[in-house]
Amino acid sequence: MKELIESAWEDRSLLEKDATKNAILKTINLLDKGEIRIAEKNNGMWSVNQWIKKAVILYFPIMKMQSIEIGPFEFHDKIPLKTGFKEKEIRVVPHAVCRYGSFIEKGTILMPSYVNIGAHVGSGTMVDTWATVGSCAQVGKNVHISGGVGIGGVLEPVQASPVIIEDNVFLGSRCIVVEGVRVENEAVLGANVVLTASTKIIDVTGDEPKYIKGYIPEKSVVIPGSEPKNFKAGTFNVPCALIIGKRKESTNKKTSLNDALRDFKVSV
Repeated sequence: MKELIESAWEDRSLLEKDATKNAILKTINLLDKGEIRIAEKNNGMWSVNQWIKKAVILYFPIMKMQSIEIGPFEFHDKIPLKTGFKEKEIRVVPHAVCRYGSFIEKGTILMPSYVNIGAHVGSGTMVDTWATVGSCAQVGKNVHISGGVGIGGVLEPVQASPVIIEDNVFLGSRCIVVEGVRVENEAVLGANVVLTASTKIIDVTGDEPKYIKGYIPEKSVVIPGSEPKNFKAGTFNVPCALIIGKRKESTNKKTSLNDALRDFKVSV
């Protein structure tokens, strides 16, 4: 499958061949089942399976637009919706929508939310109301994605890393995590934290600030902040993220998500 997809990526005329179409369709089906995934962690390091991302991108041109009717609702799209939630033992509250090609593990709860193709969501995770899990985003087990959270998607460029949310993470209301940012195990993000590839992440727990970009270290408690920046028109404050502490080892994982924020008097 990989060879056929890589060849079609270089020569789009190969999309007319049945063997190529079947390879793409099988790849998306394996993604949907969770048997393969866009990114994997091996020996503590994340790596991206670029050929699978290419298959997702090539899936669009081989699919035709179709109407999807569900009761009084009508959709018009190239990608069908995910089905079989009862058999998969996933709780899905109306109007949660998952696209085919996303993987939702057993024991997940989806409030009215949206999960895009290529995403991987681990067991025990709560995707709360109006939260979005973008294309190819990787979300671990027992993650709490609060209301209105935006986890960004990425398809192109194919070498770009997806957003990665590791296990036991808490994302507070209206957080935004995009552009391949990685949030490591058991981190806690307070409400309205915005993380992009260029966001300055500042650890202010020591005597001197420590600057980080692109990831949140494990167990970190993070709140939104700002720092001054000089422009031609003057000095203005620009957003940043502040690491203000660590989750306590003594606190049970199931209760520490909210408690970790309250310990530092931060709103959930």
